[in-house]
Amino acid sequence: MNAQSPKPSRLRDTRVTLAHGGGGRAMRDLIEEVFTDVFLPPGSEDQARLMDESLQEPGARLAFTTDSFVVTPLEFPGGDIGKLAVCGTVNDLAVGGARPLWLSAAFVIEEGTEIALLKRLVASMAREAASAGVRIVTGDTKVVGKGGCDGVFITTSGVGVIPSGREIAAPQIREGDVAIVNGVLGDHGATILAARGDLALSTPLESDCQSLNALMEAVLAAAPNTRAARDATRGGLASALNELAEEAGVTVVLEESALPLRTEVKGMCEILGLDPLYLANEGTLVVFVPEAEAEAALAAMRALPSGHDAVIVGKAVPRGTVPVVMRTAFGGQRIVDMLVGEQLPRIC
Repeated sequence: MNAQSPKPSRLRDTRVTLAHGGGGRAMRDLIEEVFTDVFLPPGSEDQARLMDESLQEPGARLAFTTDSFVVTPLEFPGGDIGKLAVCGTVNDLAVGGARPLWLSAAFVIEEGTEIALLKRLVASMAREAASAGVRIVTGDTKVVGKGGCDGVFITTSGVGVIPSGREIAAPQIREGDVAIVNGVLGDHGATILAARGDLALSTPLESDCQSLNALMEAVLAAAPNTRAARDATRGGLASALNELAEEAGVTVVLEESALPLRTEVKGMCEILGLDPLYLANEGTLVVFVPEAEAEAALAAMRALPSGHDAVIVGKAVPRGTVPVVMRTAFGGQRIVDMLVGEQLPRIC
């Protein structure tokens, strides 16, 4: 049997023009060939009409989140803005205890953007959505004139279901709980910095961009009294811990010797005067569990590729004068404050 011939392209242009945002045939051809032929949303109405068995469970709650992505460059080692948009929204749902189900995706596209680039980004989104077990079910596109945006901006919103009885939130953290991270810190921020090429840095680093919903479910199964979790994106681990500690009314004591950092990330930070605790991550979370369940949580994480570098990095203690402190390798302590300003803009 002969292989099925590929469908002929409906697009005559190789780059996006303002006509592709004008509401006519050119726009329809762009949407159908680049987006809907890949995402296969249900129906053709202006809204997705959805049902899932988990919504029928007594006590189940909907979780809803939204995020915009403006990273530069659009493609980087380990990922791209499309993969990032899926992972970021899936992870925002997962760390709150939700099981992600559906995503929307809205694109703002600069005139002149290569259609081949758009197709790569959309294909990347579709692969990551399939890997995470979610569906991209609705969306929108807008085209702006040259200089109106920087290539492509993507906004994704996500809906998930929180099962009955699951309460994952910062106020649940108790004194004595331990903080666990699932992997090395700072890879995404360091990768983006190197990919911009401004500093002529050469490094084999790749972004840690990945969806963490399967990891989070494994932790919750192994450590049913898991208190809270947060993905350490902009502002890095330091900012995530400060937010959690402030809401919980505790102080978190970090152990510098336990922090999982690659030699390349540490070296880059030393050269540029950056603190790796504030570098963004896109596939790293911190979770607080009771000390008695810590080993079970670690084992569950390490059994998955997304958590094989999991390690305990700190502990919640009675509230002191600051939310987060770190015991240094020299035996002293230093304050780990919230990030002031931004170490590196356009990171996600």
